[in-house]
Amino acid sequence: MSHSASLADDGNRELELPAGVSPSLYNQDLAPSKKQGRTWSAYNIFALWTNDVHSLGNYSFAIGLFALGLGAWQILGALMLGAVFLFMLLNLSGYMGLKTGVPFPVMSRISFGTRGAQIPALIRGGVAIVWFGIQTYLASMVLDVLLIALLPGLAPLSQQMVLGLSVLGWISFTTLWIVQVIIACYGMESIRKYEAFAGPVILFTFLALAAWVLYSSGGRLQWSAPNPLTGGAMWAQILGGASLWVAIYGTFVLNFCDFTRGATSRRAVVLGNFWGIPISMLIFGLMVVVLTGGQLMIDGTLIKSPTDVVQKIPNTPLLVLASLSLLILTIAVNLMANFVAPAFALANMLPRHLDFRRAAVLSAVIGFVILPWNLYNSPVVIVYFLGGLGAFLGPLFGIVMADYWLIRKQRVDVPALYTDDPAGPYHYVNGFNPLAIKALIPSAAIALLIAFLPGLQALSQFSWFIAAGLGALAYYLIAPKGLTYRDRDGEAIAVATKH
Repeated sequence: MSHSASLADDGNRELELPAGVSPSLYNQDLAPSKKQGRTWSAYNIFALWTNDVHSLGNYSFAIGLFALGLGAWQILGALMLGAVFLFMLLNLSGYMGLKTGVPFPVMSRISFGTRGAQIPALIRGGVAIVWFGIQTYLASMVLDVLLIALLPGLAPLSQQMVLGLSVLGWISFTTLWIVQVIIACYGMESIRKYEAFAGPVILFTFLALAAWVLYSSGGRLQWSAPNPLTGGAMWAQILGGASLWVAIYGTFVLNFCDFTRGATSRRAVVLGNFWGIPISMLIFGLMVVVLTGGQLMIDGTLIKSPTDVVQKIPNTPLLVLASLSLLILTIAVNLMANFVAPAFALANMLPRHLDFRRAAVLSAVIGFVILPWNLYNSPVVIVYFLGGLGAFLGPLFGIVMADYWLIRKQRVDVPALYTDDPAGPYHYVNGFNPLAIKALIPSAAIALLIAFLPGLQALSQFSWFIAAGLGALAYYLIAPKGLTYRDRDGEAIAVATKH
């Protein structure tokens, strides 16, 4: 590969740039990945989803459906309906990464422009930073239980509050924060290996927890909710639950290309998604039913999270093992869902100064200082947060998908994504595609109104689908049709998968 420019990296070293690329749009982490040597297999993608599906936040959400009046089969129906939609959407998104080899901020340049891509990248990254904090907080609660079980003398620290969190909570949160930052600093290949390790651990842990609850309940489960819904209200809640389940993954359907840019083949993407989405979500749903219904039979209490089950394990060694597994799980979820997106987004903002590692550390610092436990005080906040997520993320997904699949028909000039030449196909108007902005603003505004106006509350659970549909339709109607687009891979400027 010939080079004609160099990029100063904070004065410490010189990174050579391929000919024709702009230093404001390219670095080693944003560059396309070479097709040869890609390492994300079907198993890696399956492990990715297995870890994320069984996150503590997802359990809190699904158990919340039980509290809202859905019984066992209704919860399974809602989750599986959402899984079918996710399987289709993630395949479409994943194929984009496989073909182009570029991360999400660069992918966004196709439809939003070389500079306009900052909009979807920063929205996605901002969402991830908030979730990083929330997931770390949930994990810190597990670590609190573990520490008190091992060192009962620490119990008083759990009663002393500072800025909304106990002193013990601060210790646990800070410890987990440091561990995650260290792992993330080793890059995407390190994350792939950690996910592959964590997947089987998580499956075994939840199967063991379910077996424990079944044993403790004498094999009996309460299948119906404490205050069951019936008729139209029940079906509306099932559909709403399925839609919110998709909204939870509305972040991931956007930037799944961050992972599939390293996938070995299209078959790996499909198989990984199949076993990781509908199959893993079926197992997850069964775990929710067993843990919730079993605990109701044991003592009549409705758990809010698997941590409630872990706390009641009378055997200290088993409690320690279960707690460690939940910590392994939450780290896996945060690495995949909440480190990768903001790291690429921030690197995309300042490619000459921020590589993946530095951007990951910066995003983690922000996730700490926002004191995320204060955002997680009420399930109502989470529901509204998810509704707001759908309002912003839905139109972005719709616009990117409509542009790539319907307008360009998968034809992308990958090297041109890295040039700021005004004559380049993705420069549009000063680096912004005004058509994408015109489609984004009204569709997001309508979705926000649906999510938060009391009179439209019945539609709020469906805000992601409404927003995505509006964004796709608006963009398709105003985008020029019938143009010829150049299709060129990025091998000439690509880098080997080594992060």
